[in-house]
Amino acid sequence: MEKKYVVAFDQGTTSTRAIIFNKKGEIVSISQKELKQYYPKSGWVEHDANAIYTDQLQAFENVLKETGIDPSEIASIGITNQRETTVVWNKNTGEPIHKAIVWLDKRTTPICDDLKAKGLESYIHENTGLIIDSYFSGTKLKWILNEVPQARAEAEAGNLLFGTIDSWLIYKLTKGEKHLTDHSNASRTMIYNIKNLAWDDKILKAMDIPRSMLPEVQASSSDFGALDYNGVSIPIYGVAGDQQAALFGQGGHRAGVAKNTYGTGCFILLNIGSKHLISNKGLLTTLTCSLENELPNYALEGSIFIGGASIQWLRDQLNLIQQAAETEAICQSIPPLEDLYVVPAFAGLGAPYWDANAKGSITGITLDIGKNEIIKATVEALAYQTKDVINVMLEDSGSTMVALKVDGGASANNYLMQFQSDILDVDVDRPKIIEVTALGAAFLAGIKASFWTYDTIEKVREREAFFTPKMENQKRIQKYKGWQKAVERTKSN
Repeated sequence: MEKKYVVAFDQGTTSTRAIIFNKKGEIVSISQKELKQYYPKSGWVEHDANAIYTDQLQAFENVLKETGIDPSEIASIGITNQRETTVVWNKNTGEPIHKAIVWLDKRTTPICDDLKAKGLESYIHENTGLIIDSYFSGTKLKWILNEVPQARAEAEAGNLLFGTIDSWLIYKLTKGEKHLTDHSNASRTMIYNIKNLAWDDKILKAMDIPRSMLPEVQASSSDFGALDYNGVSIPIYGVAGDQQAALFGQGGHRAGVAKNTYGTGCFILLNIGSKHLISNKGLLTTLTCSLENELPNYALEGSIFIGGASIQWLRDQLNLIQQAAETEAICQSIPPLEDLYVVPAFAGLGAPYWDANAKGSITGITLDIGKNEIIKATVEALAYQTKDVINVMLEDSGSTMVALKVDGGASANNYLMQFQSDILDVDVDRPKIIEVTALGAAFLAGIKASFWTYDTIEKVREREAFFTPKMENQKRIQKYKGWQKAVERTKSN
């Protein structure tokens, strides 16, 4: 039967989805299952790994039922996943020995402190591109080995396997045949050396992690085995962590392309090419999605703690708006702001300032400032924060920026996107399909299946809107200097 579709399995922190794409890159159908969160102690967050697997299969079955598509019409499956979340399971039974420990879980902070005390900070930063933090998978794996009864003995006997969610799904979908991961997910574990593309023996020894537990690492677009579905073998040909999948879905396979996902926070990734580079400004270095027979590129990654969350603050705490969509018309209805800035440091300041004790501020208030001006300044803060991170990325890498690709909820705001283009002095490119994470996984799987070629991806990724800089350079410099002054006033010291 003719292959007409590629399916993305999009396993996120709060939901598990299956999305069918046709040859034009259009969404045919989506099925979604909500994922239960477990909070056994303060700062602990867990998922049921078995539920993730059964939900993923259920979501796949649902889209097939809804569309009437025959499984034999599917060229391949691509998997994209919440990164860093950690599963350890028994390879003989296929059962997890503990609930999955989620990326935002903080229980391993003491393990991180111990690694820092051992003087491993600079080695880990230089060789994994990451900082020592409970965010990453390595310390979560060590915690399971230390705390789950018999875990260490079983691991040393070769009976236990470790994986991030992609590896867990591959293992279950292939009925235990494949224990694999890709470059993008491996680079988020804090135990993978991104310079020589191998698990790092020095870090494994320091953390007392048996190498036998670790999955084999391969290109993001390659053969990860197959799902046998009602007698039809459907190959799994694409795997990538969510942020790298989004960069790939945005056409960010080449150096100089950056993407910003405007969510509750913002994730910015800049493809810096094949040269390994470590940031000295608090950014992470990570691996991009890789194609078969090609080495992955490096990307700098920066996070903005408070992105869309500041718009929620306007709505829920200040009651200035009923819904986020109102902000666009409000911003366009009033004149340009003069020296009014909202710095939403509600969770401290992230890159490049790194001041955990900073508190949010509003500066430049005069008698003629009303609620609409506050709303506009809050929206503009998303663009200023993005510029802060991108400036550091460009300084660190010596790159020039081709364009900023955007996705996520706030990217729908035309005023914000135009202001972002103006403040950055680069083009801002918004795609028609904002499901770019799933699209990236589908692209990876489709390329390996010869369903698409890399060169056709730009044609498949339809542009919905394109914003070019319109602000005078002098005005741009003046406004950004005002923002930097406002940030200085917000700092805790």
